[in-house]
Amino acid sequence: MNRELIEGKDFYYDEKGYMVFTAEYHLNKGHCCGYGCRHCPYDYECVPEPKRSALLEEKTNTA
Repeated sequence: MNRELIEGKDFYYDEKGYMVFTAEYHLNKGHCCGYGCRHCPYDYECVPEPKRSALLEEKTNTA
């Protein structure tokens, strides 16, 4: 994925000023990177335990 990122489509800045990748960006990338990204559409499949379970539980509780 070697293209210029588009703000609002690929990422946005949260209230603390952090750059946050969108689910669309992750889908275009094609896989989970394992970092526990906020909008991971792959159910954090490459995130090691116990962090993966905690992220999935948090995602369920905020949905």
